[in-house]
Amino acid sequence: MNPITRVIVADDHSSIRLGVRHLLEREPSLSIVGEACDVQTLAELVDTCPCEVVVSDIGMPDADGLQNATPILRRILRHPPHPRVVILTMICHPPTLSGLLHLGVSAIVDKRDCVDALPDAVKAAVEGRRYLSSSVQSAFDELGSFPLPLAGVLSAREWEVFCLYVQGLSIGDIAVQLERSSKTISTQRRSAMRKLGLDSDTELIKYAQQLGLT
Repeated sequence: MNPITRVIVADDHSSIRLGVRHLLEREPSLSIVGEACDVQTLAELVDTCPCEVVVSDIGMPDADGLQNATPILRRILRHPPHPRVVILTMICHPPTLSGLLHLGVSAIVDKRDCVDALPDAVKAAVEGRRYLSSSVQSAFDELGSFPLPLAGVLSAREWEVFCLYVQGLSIGDIAVQLERSSKTISTQRRSAMRKLGLDSDTELIKYAQQLGLT
């Protein structure tokens, strides 16, 4: 007998949660053990309700009234072992999608692909495979690139510089804090922006806001 995979579903629309529950519970190996309509409820569920997979939108209200679930997803993914995360979204902006993969999510499913793709995405997540639904894959195809594990994804040092920079630190401040040269920090910032497909500081800040970094 296959083990039961416990799933938490998070979306601020009750119709989406109901549809996801109906879709996933048709699979004998999947069981919905919790539902969240906002970031706070998701955080409480993850802390109190053991599960193997979290299926979540990233546009849910948080305590500050913002529509952003990314901070709690980053927290979930920070320390292994942790549940696998499957993102359910309408966002089709490749740099944002790539950033979600960099955070460590296992799968991204466009809501328009949900019926056909979500059970396969959850299965892939459980098996440790990355999964992109057809619309998400098409977004990368149209861009002409794909976030391979060793290409288009930030290194640990690039991510560190990126996070400090979007918090408002100057290149010089980051160099002092990380004990590297300003030239090195500048190079790592440019490399991060290139990999994320960002051409200006304005785009960089907007991207960071979408990921909940600012």
